[in-house]
Amino acid sequence: MNSSVHSVDPNIVLSETDAIRRNDDGSFMIDIRRGESSQSVGLRLEKAGLIKSRYFWDIICRLDSEFIKTGTYRLELPASPVNIHRLLVSGREVLYRVTIPEGVTLRKMAGYIEEAGICSAEDFLSAARNPEIINQYGIPCESMEGYLFPDTYFFPAGFPAERVVRTMADNLYNKLETIYPLIHTMNPREINDKIILASIVEREYRVSDEASVMAGVFNNRLGINMALQSCATVEYIITEIQEKPHPNVIYFSDLEIVNPYNTYMYRGLPPGPISAPGIVALTAAMYPQKTEYLYFRLTDPASGRHYFSTSYDDHISAGQLITKSQS
Repeated sequence: MNSSVHSVDPNIVLSETDAIRRNDDGSFMIDIRRGESSQSVGLRLEKAGLIKSRYFWDIICRLDSEFIKTGTYRLELPASPVNIHRLLVSGREVLYRVTIPEGVTLRKMAGYIEEAGICSAEDFLSAARNPEIINQYGIPCESMEGYLFPDTYFFPAGFPAERVVRTMADNLYNKLETIYPLIHTMNPREINDKIILASIVEREYRVSDEASVMAGVFNNRLGINMALQSCATVEYIITEIQEKPHPNVIYFSDLEIVNPYNTYMYRGLPPGPISAPGIVALTAAMYPQKTEYLYFRLTDPASGRHYFSTSYDDHISAGQLITKSQS
């Protein structure tokens, strides 16, 4: 029998059930299903024209003690049946890249994960709300919102959602330990308060050097039992709890929404994080800048700079000056 390579008929039509896809560059993606036999794989390879004979394939599989491993593999041609077999027993499956931006919510994060082909959004959200996983990390919330670090990850297709969530949570705790080496001395409630604060700062700051100042402002408000009055928390209610489109403008009526996440209506921190904070926001929450400021207002939309003030009158005056300068 001949184990040499042969040309693949470009006219062969591959269906989704074949779990073999032809890439634009002429390579192929091959999905090996969990529990699938080598004979089943050989039948699919033959149907796709990647091997001449599934019977010769069966002989190769019997002679090699290594089992074909579940996963998604990229096959570059030309390749002999022996080389194809080596690839499928190697476990060197394709890893899919997904970049999670800072400041996104769990629901938006789920969309990125699903779009990358790693696992379904539904499975991801289910894992992120799994009480067993939440309790494992000692999180005093009903979900992993804010506890999955925004970063670039590489996962194989079909990677279990629970492992995706744990990988991202482990990443967050590793980052926290780097930022604040004494994190182990804090109890879960204290850590949760910092994560909540960081998640709000993440959605408020635009310029990195202002993040710690904003964290200080919110700490000052908490210290005098003043409402945080963060529009970001109201946006969270609208988009994530009410599941409405992201508002272009926050109206006075929105500030009256009766919900514990409404930091205009309820004093103190909201019940949980509102976004996935990155390094800048986490650092700001751990090391808030000590000032007398109680207010901040966006002064330059182009640069993202804010004006910080200690009194409400000064805060209002700054707003009037900004309005005049823009008129």
